[in-house]
Parts: sequence; structure tokens; C-alpha cells
Amino acid sequence: MEINIRPYQIDDTAAILEIINYNILNSTALYDYQPRSLENQIAIFEDKLQKGFPIIVAIENEIVVGFGYYSEFRFREAYKFTVEHSVYAHPNHIGKGIGKLILANLIDLAKAQQLHTMIGVIDAENQSSIDFHKKFGFEIVGTIKDSGFKFDRWLHSVFVQKML
Repeated sequence: MEINIRPYQIDDTAAILEIINYNILNSTALYDYQPRSLENQIAIFEDKLQKGFPIIVAIENEIVVGFGYYSEFRFREAYKFTVEHSVYAHPNHIGKGIGKLILANLIDLAKAQQLHTMIGVIDAENQSSIDFHKKFGFEIVGTIKDSGFKFDRWLHSVFVQKML
């Protein structure tokens, strides 16, 4: 099956929310505790779009199987050329190259917007995501120990960076 990447549309939100809420409830990919509502997710995405940041989706057979975006790394003006990104694939579609397509597209979009660097924040237990990012030229630039607490344990955040 062919996987296509296209810009997010509001009708994609329910499918994206399924991916997000799965990760909230079952993984340390997101440090949230409670599932998000549809209205909350729409508002989060509207804020990103209004600020000129892209949200993209991966489509297979007209079904959303993954998504990605980037937005502010921090809120001070001097950080305006640095963005933090997120890439997710539906748990039933892991290993199909969806993440590769999404991240490659995000990197291209960031370069087109003349951004300078992309940051990823990955839970230290997620070695596959760290390795995935290294394949795209991201480097580990630091670890913040005990930065999150989920599933009754302390979690460490690994920061990866790619100069564009």
C-alpha cells in the first residue's frame, strides 16, 4: 500500500486523537496522564497553525496512519529559528516507514521556512526513537534526569538536535 503525506485537515483530528490517546495511556512517548478531548486537540492544532507551523498526516487507503508537526521550542523571541517536533504512527502501522516519511517532510518544511535547528525530546526508554532520529542526522545533545513522572516511576528526557 502507498502512504501519502498531506497537510492536516480538521477532519483528521479524531484519527490523530486515537494515536495520541493510545500513547498517553500506554507509553511514555507523551508525558500526559489523561486522554485529550477532541475539542482540546483541535484547539492545540489551531494554535500551531495560526502561528504558521505545519501539521502533516500520513494517509494509507484514505485512513490517517500517522502525523507530525513542529512548533516553538521555547517562547522567547531569540528561539524563533528553533523548533521542537513530534512524529507519531498508529500502533498498528509501526514499521511501515511512516515515521521516515513524516520526519523527512518536516525537515524539508523547516528548511523551507528558513529555520535553523530542530529539537526532539524523547523519553530515554524509547531507544528505537533515539536510533530513528540518529538516522536523520540528529545528535543527542543532553539528558534531563527525572524530568517526568509517569507509571509510578521517574523518567529521563533525551534531547536530540539537527542543524538544518
